[in-house]
Amino acid sequence: MTDNIAGKTIVITGASSGMGAAAARHLAEMGAAVVLGARRVDRIEALAAEITRSGGKASAVATDVTKREDLQRLVDAAVHTYGRVDVLINNAGVMPLSPLERVKVDEWDQMIDVNLKGVLYGVAAALPHMIAQKSGHIINLSSVAGHKLFGGSAVYSATKFAVRALSEGLRQEMAPYNIRTTIISPGAVKTELLDHISEKDVQKGNRDYVAQIGLPADTFARLVAFAINEPEDVGINEILFRPTAQKL
Repeated sequence: MTDNIAGKTIVITGASSGMGAAAARHLAEMGAAVVLGARRVDRIEALAAEITRSGGKASAVATDVTKREDLQRLVDAAVHTYGRVDVLINNAGVMPLSPLERVKVDEWDQMIDVNLKGVLYGVAAALPHMIAQKSGHIINLSSVAGHKLFGGSAVYSATKFAVRALSEGLRQEMAPYNIRTTIISPGAVKTELLDHISEKDVQKGNRDYVAQIGLPADTFARLVAFAINEPEDVGINEILFRPTAQKL
């Protein structure tokens, strides 16, 4: 069996809860050094301490992905602490769903800033290191909503469609540098993402649905590990996963 995770330095944004935290625990258990970025510093520091107590390697860096300098500091901290950055998981995201007719412009801006510009800032911080190494792996989070639309998802889906386009461009351009790219598109997963929905009717409908069929965040962690663990000459370019019961 390939063991392509142990010894790698993996940077994870949005690591304070949900899929990011689950990935951090799982990858650390597999021998990676994980560098955790999120705005909720108390949570990522507690998670880093938990991983360290269990014998793993972890550090935490306060990170707001809407600030380019924060992403640069996060990646630079990984290189300073562990000597390199092997994988960047652009996991941070927000999903304040609403119908366009409600004109939630501030929420539209937030989704563009976090879901799209945050990914770009992470890529900008990591690429120079990876190009110099002639190796690396960038994993970007899209969504089932990056493949199809549903009620209230127009702007959210727009950002996630954009992440897929960006990632495919990155894949093509980075091939000469031996840098792998993966898009991961989750379906219904039980995380805090639904907390971002300010429209209560929209929130309730989505909460009820995810409560019935949603997958645990550990599912995402296993699929991230699968993509990383393949040999360096194999690119797992896209993973789309859903609960078996999800029709959308």
